[in-house]
Amino acid sequence: MVDAHQTFVIVGGGLAGAKAAETLRSEGFTGRVILICDERDHPYERPPLSKGYLLGKEERDSVFVHEPAWYAQAQIELHLGQPAVHLDPEAKTVRLGDGTLIVYDRLLLATGAEPRRLDVPGTGLAGVHHLRRLAHAERLRGVLASLGRDNGHLVIAGAGWIGLEVAAAARTYGAEVTIVEAAPTPLHGVLGPELGGLFADLHREHGVRFHFGARLTEIVGQDGMVLAVRTDDGEEHPAHDVLAAIGAAPRTALADQAGLDLVDRAAGGGIAVDSALRTSDPYIYAAGDVAAAPLSLSGSTPLQDTRLRVEHWANALNGGPAAARAMLGQDVSYDRIPYFFSDQYDVGMEYSGYAPPGSYAQVVCRGDVAKREFIAFWLGPDGRLLAGMNVNVWDVVEPIQQLIRSGAPLTPGALADPEVPLAALLP
Repeated sequence: MVDAHQTFVIVGGGLAGAKAAETLRSEGFTGRVILICDERDHPYERPPLSKGYLLGKEERDSVFVHEPAWYAQAQIELHLGQPAVHLDPEAKTVRLGDGTLIVYDRLLLATGAEPRRLDVPGTGLAGVHHLRRLAHAERLRGVLASLGRDNGHLVIAGAGWIGLEVAAAARTYGAEVTIVEAAPTPLHGVLGPELGGLFADLHREHGVRFHFGARLTEIVGQDGMVLAVRTDDGEEHPAHDVLAAIGAAPRTALADQAGLDLVDRAAGGGIAVDSALRTSDPYIYAAGDVAAAPLSLSGSTPLQDTRLRVEHWANALNGGPAAARAMLGQDVSYDRIPYFFSDQYDVGMEYSGYAPPGSYAQVVCRGDVAKREFIAFWLGPDGRLLAGMNVNVWDVVEPIQQLIRSGAPLTPGALADPEVPLAALLP
């Protein structure tokens, strides 16, 4: 039975928030647990929204973190469809949109992120889409099926992970696809030019057209419907629908209003937290897409003092429980290596680490790049491994992450040699 000796409040109904609530109960917390969700749906996972669910391969119910009945069984108090609109750290209260005032002993902000909006004329037209929420995916799923039936054209602004995954889904439905991207390759800010070109080739083979080095300047319409898009180099592309996939912004308004320390947007933004996911207020924690935590990579790389906000499933999956344990007073040091995965057509990949352009000295590959069955390694100037990506090669994430953590200098020849087991390279 729940007693009222303590109240822990979680703001945010995504994976991080739901897993935090689960962990509080599994760790034996018997006080009140209140989960505040601004969506009317129960907490769900987001990867299926651009993968299996969008493709029609997964049912709607498969995306939810728990069965709806689980929350009552676990005595989690749910406030669905209710945004938190005000946070008072001094009084330790959260006010909801309907005026409800909730007093907390510990608070977790798992407010996530929201899609960045195109700041161009025409965004109010029917047929302009974003993909972040289940409702977005439901709508887009129907749109892609319709475009495929009618040979319709989708223009995607942005060649990041969401843009590419939606492009793959759209081509699978049979829609025509054009991607407009300011960078010279897809995923340029993550993979750099060496590997970004591989994804450009993959999508071109499936009929996707790219327009690199350009930005959308206008969405042209007629009678409220999308007809075309224009770019800053004077080009015009036909379109029936447009997807804005230009990144996500952390939802920090509540934290900002409460005076919590934030990270500058130029450095990725988010709520600044320590290794225990504690904010500048000792009674408030943050996890998931909104939290900017210290990056833990072993060795003396220049990335050691970086505070990084990671917008991926694994961070929410692991960060929510870590924050819950810290709220309970356990000794927590959240030091997960950033990890994400993607599926596009018949190519699956997993990426571990952090190696933005400018941080690494070279990229080394082992395996068959042409067949898209290989592992790529990003090496720092001192020979230490910063990141690794396995493409259609499986069960290697653990040794890749161990090599990153080891901080050991590595030789390109040994990394490239498939006869040398990765585990043999560990010190």
